[in-house]
Amino acid sequence: MPTILSKRAIEEYRIDLGKEIIYADKGRARIEAVTSSPRALEGGRPTFVVLNEIHHWLESNSGHEMAAVIERNATKSADGQSRTLAITNAFEPGEDSVAERTRDAYEAMEAGRTVHTGLFYDSLEAPPEAKLTEAWIEPTLRAVRGDSTWLDIGRLKASILDPRNPPSRSRRFWYNQVVAAEDAWLARYEWDACKREGMALQDGDEVVLFFDGSKSDDATGLVACRMSDGFVTALGVWQRPANWPAPNTPGYVPYRVPRDDVHGVVENAFTRFRVQAFFADPGSGQDDDDGEMYWDSYIDLWGQTWGAKLALRAVLAGPKAHAVRWDMRDRRNQETFTEAVRRAHADILERQLTHDGHKTLRTHVINARRRTNAWGITIGKEHRESARKIDLAICMIGARMLRRMILNSPKNTKKKTPGKGRVVVLR
Repeated sequence: MPTILSKRAIEEYRIDLGKEIIYADKGRARIEAVTSSPRALEGGRPTFVVLNEIHHWLESNSGHEMAAVIERNATKSADGQSRTLAITNAFEPGEDSVAERTRDAYEAMEAGRTVHTGLFYDSLEAPPEAKLTEAWIEPTLRAVRGDSTWLDIGRLKASILDPRNPPSRSRRFWYNQVVAAEDAWLARYEWDACKREGMALQDGDEVVLFFDGSKSDDATGLVACRMSDGFVTALGVWQRPANWPAPNTPGYVPYRVPRDDVHGVVENAFTRFRVQAFFADPGSGQDDDDGEMYWDSYIDLWGQTWGAKLALRAVLAGPKAHAVRWDMRDRRNQETFTEAVRRAHADILERQLTHDGHKTLRTHVINARRRTNAWGITIGKEHRESARKIDLAICMIGARMLRRMILNSPKNTKKKTPGKGRVVVLR
């Protein structure tokens, strides 16, 4: 505390330093340092709490309960004026630290998935394109360190260039970037580097659409990819709100994806754009009324309404022939999708894919984990019951897959082909 408080502050507030509990203003105010004892803190009414290094606050060291007690105490403080300030380095994804939970909550609010509760998140992070090379290190560190002028740029640079230190650690601690989990499909900065400000779909654009359906637990999404340049954006996402009542709540009603709302977005897409292909994965949910697949009647309607206009059909022949329905439980489709995952990953790393920074799409891409199957690397959730959804990532990869199918189709008349004009020889 002596290094934090100025001489003027000590004199003005009559602060008595050098004790575990520091009193000020003749005992009417106090500063107290506490460690991991959440039960002892319960019931306090602080006016200001500093939560330090919350990337180390884990379930195993009572960090989660400590943060919860502090939040409750601050909430019930007099006049509602209590504030908390959390300080942290970039967290380690997958550790489920308080820092990671805070970032996830902030991004959910920013994406509109939850009500904004007044959480302010401020972070100086290196830009996605920042490299760990000599030309990049110094200017990046000067920008990222902010007012932490005591940090020695030369020593930090030497640490980053030291081959004993893995790049992921340098990015996390010195570039303040949230690096990917060990099994992450992509790092945040890799996806962010493909963002193009101001880019958007225009009415009349040729696009392809990919739909991933769910009934209640997973998200339902619709993503479009523009044929001309491969630009991708989410047209819609539906998932259970974060504050949906628990099953044991009186009057509980299970959440169901609103199919009519989804149909409206699909109809609007066909009205605005020239849709060349539309694949829809029905998912595994069943309708409560008749036991049929939850999305089958709508997918049939989409195929019957717009199938004749599509340049690419989902299933060409046989008893399962369909203009739109593309079931990802089919092993042949899994093989095709696995190749699409590989291509999308390469396109992102090579900056051949562009997007508009759609917040929920970004979250789903970041949530995706590498999973091995019979044909290579695909993507999946961190575990089956995980609340971290990836459905828009699946839609994005599927939409890119459809674009490539059409571009490589023998029927694609827009491919560059040798002309039939005359050859004129000038002498």
